[in-house]
Amino acid sequence: MRVNAPSPSISLRQHSSLGITLAIGIIVLWATVLAIGLKVPLATQPYWLLLFIPLQTHLFTGLFISAHDAMHGTLAPLAPKTNRVLGVICAGLFAFNDYRKLLPAHHNHHRHVATENDPDYHPPGFWPWYLKFLREYLSVWQLILIAVFFNVGLQFFPLENLLAMYVAPSVLSTLQLFYFGTYLPHRGEHEADNPHFARSQKKNHWLAFFTCYFFGYHFEHHDSPATPWWQLHRLR
Repeated sequence: MRVNAPSPSISLRQHSSLGITLAIGIIVLWATVLAIGLKVPLATQPYWLLLFIPLQTHLFTGLFISAHDAMHGTLAPLAPKTNRVLGVICAGLFAFNDYRKLLPAHHNHHRHVATENDPDYHPPGFWPWYLKFLREYLSVWQLILIAVFFNVGLQFFPLENLLAMYVAPSVLSTLQLFYFGTYLPHRGEHEADNPHFARSQKKNHWLAFFTCYFFGYHFEHHDSPATPWWQLHRLR
């Protein structure tokens, strides 16, 4: 695997250490919130939904963003095996996504952005594009594994907890990733001198983080794919 250039204002060693730490931290937080949320009595205390669903949706998104950075080799550029292992784990925890399938598809997106060879591109219209996006990445085996996980979970946890802590956040996170990371950046016409056919949301680092881990700064990502999610705001 090619080692990427250091991120702005940080050494390559620091980049690897921090990338690994952040990815493991997101995994641990996701698992902890899931474990706690599955035991909360949602049937009698539904107000917990106001906390758990947004939080777990954000952590699901963090899993995918971490897997995404691994696809670019930017999660742990000095430790390619660790980079790949964490990418596989993060992708798998996000509704059993197959890292091996995501990897070539995402690089095709970067090579053929906004063309018929771009697997992430399907204008016009939000819902046709979103459904095409799902068909591109959702496999039969993935659906089977989700169904098995859900039915096994029903033997130990209430239905409402599984829906609130796993089903709803994973679906909402998919919408979040698509809307802020694909649809808004690549929809419509782009300037002739825009080499990446991508635009960025207005500069607001707090909003950019909570909406999609800074991937709303999408021109910057295409312009510098060696920059991890936690450094993208420096480029904006």
